[in-house]
Amino acid sequence: MPLSQFIGPFAAAMRRHSSRTAMYQLVACAFAMVVLAGCASAGRLPTASAGELSDVSSAPLYRIGPGDTLSIFVWENPQLSVTVPVRPDGRISTPLVEDLQAAGRTPTELARTLETRLATYVKNPVVNVIVTNFVGRDSQQIRVVGQATSPKALPYRAGMTLLDVMIAVGGLTDYAAGNRAVLIRTVDGRQKQFHVRLDDLMRDGDISGNVKMLPGDILMIPEAWF
Repeated sequence: MPLSQFIGPFAAAMRRHSSRTAMYQLVACAFAMVVLAGCASAGRLPTASAGELSDVSSAPLYRIGPGDTLSIFVWENPQLSVTVPVRPDGRISTPLVEDLQAAGRTPTELARTLETRLATYVKNPVVNVIVTNFVGRDSQQIRVVGQATSPKALPYRAGMTLLDVMIAVGGLTDYAAGNRAVLIRTVDGRQKQFHVRLDDLMRDGDISGNVKMLPGDILMIPEAWF
C-alpha cells in the first residue's frame, strides 16, 4: 500500500483531534498501518499442508550419533556382548575393540565393522547392534526454537508429524504467534521455508496442517506483536 494513500486521512484526523492523547493514538495507528502494509507487500511463504509435505520417502536410514546408547550382541560370545554409550567424539570401546568410530554409521554398518575387527580373535563372529537410546546426529534432529513451552532438539523418528513435535515441546507459550510459525526444510540441498499454522492445529483441531516431519527440520515459532 503506498504511504501517500493514508498520509492525507492521517493529517486530517490530526487536525480534528487536538488533545495529546488522541494524537498519540493516531500516531500508533499510522505506524501499525505502515507495518501491515510492509508485511502485505513482502513475499509470502507457501503454506504447508499435510498433503503437500507428506512424502517422507527421502527420509534417510538412521545413523548413530554422539550420546546414543548401543547394545552390542556377539553371537555365542556373551563376554563380548556389551551396552556402551557413543562418546562425544563419536567413538565407542568394546572388549577387544577400542576407539571404533560409530557416529555417522548405521547400526548394520557398525555391526559389519565390528565383525571384521573381531575376526582377529573370534572365528566367524556374528554381531548385532541395537540402538537403545536415540539422540542422533545433528542433521537427523528436529529443532524447535522460539515460543514453545520447552524449545529443544528432538531425535527424529519415522512417521513423526508436526503435532508430535508440538506435544514433545509442551505446546505453545501464551505469547506465541502460532499461525506465523515457519518450517525450514532442506530440499535437494537447498533450504526452503513453509508457513505452518500452529494455532489452527493446536487450538482449533485443523489437521490439514499436520505435516510429516523430516530429519533436519527447523520449526521457528515467533512471538506475537501485541
